[in-house]
Amino acid sequence: MKTAGNPPVSPRIRQEIADRRCLARDAARDLAVVGAVVLLVALWLDGAAGLGLEYAAKALLVFGAGAWLVWRGRLAHPHARFGPANRVTLARLGSVALMAALVGEPLPRAPLDSMPAAAWCLVAVATLTALLDAVDGALARRSGMASAFGARFDMETDAAFTLVLCALVVQAGQVGPWILASGLMRYAFMAAAFAWPWLGGPLAPSTRRQAVCVIQIATLVVCLAPIVPPWLAGGLAAISLALLTLSFAIDVRTLARQRPTPPET
Repeated sequence: MKTAGNPPVSPRIRQEIADRRCLARDAARDLAVVGAVVLLVALWLDGAAGLGLEYAAKALLVFGAGAWLVWRGRLAHPHARFGPANRVTLARLGSVALMAALVGEPLPRAPLDSMPAAAWCLVAVATLTALLDAVDGALARRSGMASAFGARFDMETDAAFTLVLCALVVQAGQVGPWILASGLMRYAFMAAAFAWPWLGGPLAPSTRRQAVCVIQIATLVVCLAPIVPPWLAGGLAAISLALLTLSFAIDVRTLARQRPTPPET
């Protein structure tokens, strides 16, 4: 008696399975490498600046949370390789984790001019992290591996970077806690979309949105410079917050205008 075996798997499905496995190996390797670098740098800072092992634990915890989100979202990546652009963004995430772990540590602290070397090192790291934001997009386009996953990864890393900078500026005594609104605005917008789904509608790419993001991050980095007095940092931060609020208001108005009209009864 002839029994039916498993149906044959099409070449397309076999290729998709192979691509998914290749992507998983690629992403796991890159996540592990950057995680190891974050741990080594954090341990070096522990010895160089006397931050303590708690700093290394915090840095690894922050990076681990971000890495978990990246691992979960990898299935939305349409390519078989993680790609050079995503590796750059992953390196930026590692840098953000190292800076985030400084929250609650003895540096940066007020007044910044009492620790100029540490403050300038922080400014240098933050500046490099910001400049790398211009690299990943160009790499994605040149390698032909641009994707919605990569764009979202980059955007969320920018959002986390902004929030961390806000917290460090407050910790340094340069600006009051009100500047945290700059870092929390995107997350508040995302939370509001649960209550009003039309806020989650599509938005066309905008140079205005990109410019405001660059201004926001650049201003926060400048505020961490030890030569910038608190009164000037406060003024610059207020201007950047006003620009960010205006940009979000424009997007909300656009989404409100394009939301579907409920049918008449």
